[in-house]
Amino acid sequence: MTERRAVTVTTEDHVAWITLDDVERRNSLNPVLVGQLAAACAEVRDDRDVRAVVLRARGPVFSAGGDIDALGVPAEDPTAVYAGFRALAALPVPVLAAVHAPVIGAGVNFVLACDVVVAARSATFDPRFLDVAIHPGGGHLWRMEQRVGRQGTAAMVLFGDVVTAEEAERCGLVWRCVEDDDLLGVSRRLTARVAGRSPELVRRTKATMRLSRSLTDPRMAADLEQTAQDWSMRQPSFTEAVRRLRDRVRTRA
Repeated sequence: MTERRAVTVTTEDHVAWITLDDVERRNSLNPVLVGQLAAACAEVRDDRDVRAVVLRARGPVFSAGGDIDALGVPAEDPTAVYAGFRALAALPVPVLAAVHAPVIGAGVNFVLACDVVVAARSATFDPRFLDVAIHPGGGHLWRMEQRVGRQGTAAMVLFGDVVTAEEAERCGLVWRCVEDDDLLGVSRRLTARVAGRSPELVRRTKATMRLSRSLTDPRMAADLEQTAQDWSMRQPSFTEAVRRLRDRVRTRA
């Protein structure tokens, strides 16, 4: 029996578009979707032509979170459900989530695993873990606090405060709230900027950002950045960028 297609990948102008396409199951964290998302991320990770990733979804909800059929059934590996989130977060290139509709429960982890989130006004964000008497998992609390702080995490997770896209922008859960019809256009413009930059430099910068999270000493952070900056200034892309800048200045003179 052929496995249904729950996740698709297309590449356009150095940008990989990963689409959650399990509409009948509301893009829930069922084993098929999770496995295909992890596989899609592995495919993208190994493709040096890909310079950025957009995560999007089809259907009336971006993700409904936990799979109802799997809830209440003890899993041999309870962490397997989070394989897709881990794969997204581990990608070496920038990842943007283009959220068009409500995100529910563990589905919010999709958003938290991405570097930047653009949300349509129709989107809402509702962790809802405690409503079904389950503790958040997959690093949800840690990632949420990185985005919205301790009070915001408490408000959404403990108090069950559902936020609109506009509210999510104000509290830092998403970077930008846009009109529904502008979602894909804005996502394309942002990722085009990434694709036009040195891919090695972008990957190195994202790696530095990841390492910096564990540092508490600003001097260590500065040393980490200095090592990467010295490396960047020895790359051909830097020489070419300086040449273009000088040519523009001379043209204006």
